[in-house]
Amino acid sequence: MSQTYQAKIFVTLRPSVLDPAGVAVQSGLRHMGYDNVEQVRIGKYVEVKLMADDEAAARQQLDHMCDQLLANPVIENYRVELSPAEAPAEAKV
Repeated sequence: MSQTYQAKIFVTLRPSVLDPAGVAVQSGLRHMGYDNVEQVRIGKYVEVKLMADDEAAARQQLDHMCDQLLANPVIENYRVELSPAEAPAEAKV
């Protein structure tokens, strides 16, 4: 029997890849007086709800999704947080 899972996917540039958006944000923060900010890296956050037979199958599907569409494996890393999805609250009538 399948179960619904909730995945939170965090995609970030690899440490060796220059992050021009992060550099721009860091510069803006410095201009605002935040001289203590040493580095800023910009990434993406994606939520996916999916059905799978078990957690291992869900993780395998999510890895394929990330490798094929959600992340560029050449320049980006990703991390997946996976948990069983909560049942929707029942509507009160």
